Amino acid sequence: MLFPHSARVRRVAACTALVLSAGTVLTGIASAGTPAPRPAAEKPVSGFVPPTLERPAAGASRAGATGTAGVGASPLLSDFDRDGFGDLIYRAWDGNLYTATAAGRGGLFLGKTSQPVKDVIPIGNQDGDVSGPEVLTLSAHGVLSLYRNASPTSASYAWQGRGWQIYNKLVAPGDVNDDGRADLLAREHNGDLYLYYATGDRNAPFSARVKVGHGWNGYDQVAGIGDNNGDGWADLIARDPAGTLWFYAGRGDKSGPFAARVRIGGGWNAYNQFFPVGDDTGDGNGELIARDQQGTFWYYTGRGDGTFTARQQLGKTGAWSGITQFGGAGNIPVTLEKDGVMARDKAGTLFWYGGTNTGRLDARAQYGDTGGWAGADFTYLSTLDPDGSSDLAQLLQNKLYVEGRVIGSGWGVYNALVGPGDLTGDGKGDLLAREKSGVLYLYPGNGAGTGFAARVRVGSGWGAYDRIVGAGDYTGDGRSDLVARTPGGVLYLYAGTGSAKTPFKARQQIGTGWHTYSKVIAPGDLNADGKGDLLGVASKGDLYAYLNTSPGKFTPRARIGNGYGIYNAMS
Repeated sequence: MLFPHSARVRRVAACTALVLSAGTVLTGIASAGTPAPRPAAEKPVSGFVPPTLERPAAGASRAGATGTAGVGASPLLSDFDRDGFGDLIYRAWDGNLYTATAAGRGGLFLGKTSQPVKDVIPIGNQDGDVSGPEVLTLSAHGVLSLYRNASPTSASYAWQGRGWQIYNKLVAPGDVNDDGRADLLAREHNGDLYLYYATGDRNAPFSARVKVGHGWNGYDQVAGIGDNNGDGWADLIARDPAGTLWFYAGRGDKSGPFAARVRIGGGWNAYNQFFPVGDDTGDGNGELIARDQQGTFWYYTGRGDGTFTARQQLGKTGAWSGITQFGGAGNIPVTLEKDGVMARDKAGTLFWYGGTNTGRLDARAQYGDTGGWAGADFTYLSTLDPDGSSDLAQLLQNKLYVEGRVIGSGWGVYNALVGPGDLTGDGKGDLLAREKSGVLYLYPGNGAGTGFAARVRVGSGWGAYDRIVGAGDYTGDGRSDLVARTPGGVLYLYAGTGSAKTPFKARQQIGTGWHTYSKVIAPGDLNADGKGDLLGVASKGDLYAYLNTSPGKFTPRARIGNGYGIYNAMS
């Protein structure tokens, strides 16, 4: 008899001599005479070690330059040690928030809470208190929290608001209306842009929203840059899926706070995230850091006309690959998806491959007893609770188990389960289940991973697909989507709507020839750019990655490993 297992792989401790913790990298063989699949990159998963920030600070000291009212002021958003230079704050793969100061220091800022952080938005000194700046955090369930008097290692909770999951991106550009406080921009899934003016009141930090634009869904990254053209107004930069970077100059006009866009460069799709760091040179213009697919930092100095100087590498190559989300970064942040791949070999042993944020998988780690998953019907799901970790589901004797918990009985009528993320627009992970007759149902999650609301019939005819997968956003709107393959190898995309009644738009063909793969897997976001990616295992066991670039489009396949033919199930 099989017993349900739990897959909290980042937190599991060894239970017996036959169980390896998630932090242990196997270097032996998977079965007699068969080499273990070899991923193309490795990083330890036993503990996070914050990298050291190496950054030029060429200008005169700006100690105490936290921003004052009036044109010409450019409030620093993240000066946690109050030395006059902007610092970094970021979410690592372990779910904690860390800081890295311009002086090369920093540390743990905020541990995982009951509402783990999805995005973090430094927003500067909001109330004039000399004790430090404020920081906003956003949870997957749409809870926006304000922390005051931030230092490199602490802050005090001050305020919380709910319902912010209606937006796919929050941006703090700087001071938009000349009151010395940084304001907040929010983009809806349809591309409408709203501005929330800062009030300076910790108990009610933002005024009612004002619509300031539309069509902003044409950009896959949007970030504030402070003042980068010398006029004192906060500016924006935005990148389209083709990699073109656009500059929006602040105007100081409440009815239209940003001027028409100006093209300032191409090739910016080489980066998975970029973010402002304030004015390092003391000339009043904002600087920028961009991280490439390898995890390397590149530094851009503002020229004062909205453009940047030639890039300069910061620190070691790949030093920042372990970071999932930087504070103030332009990408759509992701947590409600998978954090890797589960694979079972023919002996019944289960292994986990974590992501590296570089487009590749980490070295494998055994999960559970050797041979303990033989014959099990399992699926690796996007997270169903707010902890940000993927969930392992198992169908056993007509019952559904999620992370070892019995969810309910009667589930034996289904032959496929998919956990693509939030399909209903409430910020909670949901589940799809296909009956053997081909009818697909949506089970809205309760946000705790302990149960579901009454099922909603999505439609019939889903038996036409031999593989249905999903983990994240494939269209660039911040909503979870679905991908399905026919036995003939045609690949279709079902874009999510955020509505439980009609969770998907009409299908769109996005590929052919996918029958060449024995397995098609949705691993989540492999390169931390906010978009879901795909994997395929070819007949000889080679593993190929397809990185999402724009709505329904992916990069040409890249071979990232071999030997994966030893597995009879991957999810």
